[in-house]
Amino acid sequence: MPVAIITGASKGLGRALAEALAARGWDLVLDARGAGALEEAAGAVTRHGTRVTALPGDVTDGTHRAELVAAAWRLGGVDLVVSNASALGAEPLVPLAELPPAGLRRALEVNVVAALGLVQEALPLLLASPAGAVITVSSDAAAEAYGTWGGYGASKAALDQLAAVLGVEEPGLRVWAVDPGDMATDLYAAAVPGDDGPRPAPAAVVPAFLRLLDERPASGRYAAPSLVEGR
Repeated sequence: MPVAIITGASKGLGRALAEALAARGWDLVLDARGAGALEEAAGAVTRHGTRVTALPGDVTDGTHRAELVAAAWRLGGVDLVVSNASALGAEPLVPLAELPPAGLRRALEVNVVAALGLVQEALPLLLASPAGAVITVSSDAAAEAYGTWGGYGASKAALDQLAAVLGVEEPGLRVWAVDPGDMATDLYAAAVPGDDGPRPAPAAVVPAFLRLLDERPASGRYAAPSLVEGR
């Protein structure tokens, strides 16, 4: 069975992806900072009959990243790494004039440095897979200038660039940066408290990620809504 590592998998998009991959027979290594929520998510995912290893921890910790890859190796290897764990930099979001430097550092460490570190750790196993792939979860804030989203958007723009370069440097892999679009997640609620406008559930964009895995298009940046709609 194929094996995936998914960070930020206790809720939201990460959990929805875990559920969908498990339903397809994937074995999973799941990461999140909250042990209780991660344990509950892993229990739900195992109902599909696949093997699931849940390892709570912080992706900025190199030892934790090595443990994630070691757990995947014990399941048979690494066929997919999904870098979904994200930090906003400030909760709620604030203008750049008020953004604490420590918050920006945290966003860069989680969203960029840790994502690259996990890929570096997993790279030998990814290259050994007949269909190795990396998915980085992006944002439209990486490409558009939205007030208060500057720190988070800058980190996601940097992640997009890393994904693009990795796709060039590692032609044996597929490397997809995916903008999932607006979703009803705890991350968005923390970013903009009180904005309760209607947004799709994370599960609604999961078909876009599955389409990438099924069709294996060229490495690059993709918008999930366009993939779901078939464009």
